[in-house]
Amino acid sequence: MWGYMGNHDWGWGGMGFGMVIFWALLIALIVALVRGVSSSGGGSPERREEKTALDILKERYARGEIGKDEFEQKKRDLGG
Repeated sequence: MWGYMGNHDWGWGGMGFGMVIFWALLIALIVALVRGVSSSGGGSPERREEKTALDILKERYARGEIGKDEFEQKKRDLGG
């Protein structure tokens, strides 16, 4: 008699629905955390700037992938 809470016979269906809600919320939380961590790793998207062709050319020259003559020629080709 003490364990009887009325005629709310949810049975396994109610428990199953509750588990679906629980897992959906847990997965949504994990996805939100992963997105938050991955987006904060490289700074805010507003502060990121796309590299120009000249920026990439300068980086290649700095790494030694191209020589000075090739750098100067490509720089002239780009109009920079």
